[in-house]
Amino acid sequence: MPSDALTKAAIVGENRVIIVKHKADWGRIMGWKSLDDMALAGKRVLVRVDINVPVEDGRVTDDTRIRRIVPTIRDILAAGGRPILLAHFGRPKGVHVPGLSLRPLVPDLEAAFGVPVVFCADCRGPAAEAAVGALPDGQVLLLENTRFHPGESANDPGLATEMAALADIYCNDAFSAAHRAHASTTGLAYLLPACAGRLMQIELRALEGALGTPKRPVMAVVGGAKVSSKLELLGNLVAKVDTLVIGGGMANTFLAAQGIDVGKSLCEHDLGDTAREILTKAKAAGCTILLPCDIVVAREFKPGAENETLPADACPKDAMILDAGPDTVARIATAMEAAKTLIWNGPLGAFEIPPFDRATNAAAQKAAALTNAGDLISVAGGGDTVAALNQSGAAKSFSYISTAGGAFLEWMEGKTLPGVAALEK
Repeated sequence: MPSDALTKAAIVGENRVIIVKHKADWGRIMGWKSLDDMALAGKRVLVRVDINVPVEDGRVTDDTRIRRIVPTIRDILAAGGRPILLAHFGRPKGVHVPGLSLRPLVPDLEAAFGVPVVFCADCRGPAAEAAVGALPDGQVLLLENTRFHPGESANDPGLATEMAALADIYCNDAFSAAHRAHASTTGLAYLLPACAGRLMQIELRALEGALGTPKRPVMAVVGGAKVSSKLELLGNLVAKVDTLVIGGGMANTFLAAQGIDVGKSLCEHDLGDTAREILTKAKAAGCTILLPCDIVVAREFKPGAENETLPADACPKDAMILDAGPDTVARIATAMEAAKTLIWNGPLGAFEIPPFDRATNAAAQKAAALTNAGDLISVAGGGDTVAALNQSGAAKSFSYISTAGGAFLEWMEGKTLPGVAALEK
């Protein structure tokens, strides 16, 4: 994406637009450089990307992560630079695993970039040096899985130095790996002139707009199975948002903590004190927490199971809460109408099994409608979240959906991401 396009908007993914500031504002606000700040002509650019895509029988089944790095690669090529891709694939744990080679991704990368992609069977050493030296202008070099080397996950200075010798500039375009202090995500940024790629740039801007300097009121939807997996997230959010919706199995723990019988529902009864502490902290911070006021219950956990909608405090002892009811959805919709910024992580019910996807679908569609009308900035992320929003048909209308997973969650928890901190050095 040319730099002049960044003055108004940057488009990443399918039909999603994030409004960004002019490039002159980036350094002041975020503390790191972008491709626009680098002289790329004739330079070897080592680009850390995340192309850890699902593959079955040697074929890529979802190329979303590949498509999302296209703007970075095209801009480097357009500026006369030579892109050299560094990436991981799976978890080989420091040994060479043939089944986790990046070589099978070459055809998909070539289709996405529209230029030839050369593959090298190592990411450092003589073979990589020779491949870099032979790389013609207008082509891309893909180096082998960085995690084939034990020094990658250990952030070994020696490995980082060997990889740095391959290039003149380091560009990190893998926000989804930024929570890992690895040689290719952190170490390299201290050895070469460093910048953020287009995807990293847009991810950071979207998240900064959602939690750092958001338009208020700010609303967050947090769902999922267990409170224990999102304790830090909830603790951080109650101090930063105006309204917090808690759904899914997590909501059951909060209901039980208030003395409500949740029957046979998924519930972490041992975290009652923790749930009450979060409620107290939210009250002190002026954060309104929305829990289900009505529930959808069933005796069986299967598609089409016989179910009924009841008040939240009327769950039968032999039943399970599997979704929020329509009155709860109406309360969430009203809160969304009053909000200016929405952050979403996790479903409101057992969305994988109809009809227990109704609350998630309805709330997501409401957020999509408000976003389309220009009344809401909506940012979402996390594996289950992406799947749920795609299933609801609302994903394409959200302002931004991150595929970052763990990095997105840690950012929401208020943690410092090593890969981002290295760019801000």
